[in-house]
Amino acid sequence: MAGFLKTEISSVVLLIFLFASFSEARDLIIGGKPNAWRIPTSESDSLNHWAQKSRFIIGDSLVWEYDGSKDSVLQVTKRDYVTCNTSSPIETYTGGNTKVKLERSGPYYFISGAEGHCQKGQKLIVVVISEKHRHFNGVSPAPTPAEIEGPAVAPAPTSGAGRLTGGFLMLALAALLVV
Repeated sequence: MAGFLKTEISSVVLLIFLFASFSEARDLIIGGKPNAWRIPTSESDSLNHWAQKSRFIIGDSLVWEYDGSKDSVLQVTKRDYVTCNTSSPIETYTGGNTKVKLERSGPYYFISGAEGHCQKGQKLIVVVISEKHRHFNGVSPAPTPAEIEGPAVAPAPTSGAGRLTGGFLMLALAALLVV
């Protein structure tokens, strides 16, 4: 009986540790690689393609690495994102190494501050999931920019396969607790 209780307590402690580690905020390099803040060479090279395959939670930080003498990052409204309006940004980031903390759920819109770059596709929508959708959400894909802003951006195919492992691991651990 004591062995069973010890195993059960160990399983619960492990499960709590895993929940805590899955909910920690992260620093995410834009595009998943340095210097990805540039005009995309194709639709599949678009930063929105990367963002659609990613999950963003409150507390995460986005990190841009770029040539600060030639470019900047502007956080803008949905309307300014769609029209590539650089004249009235919410925030302006310069210097080549920008870090933006995601402090609320919902969409964030970013465009390049360099002349003509936004019109050529150098822009990004990041959707931060709400606290209520945070648990066991690893199987469904992130919302596409088209779901957030309408038909202005063509949606790219999405896949939740990158997060399936974490959800599967949780289900396997839950099954161990039952046994």
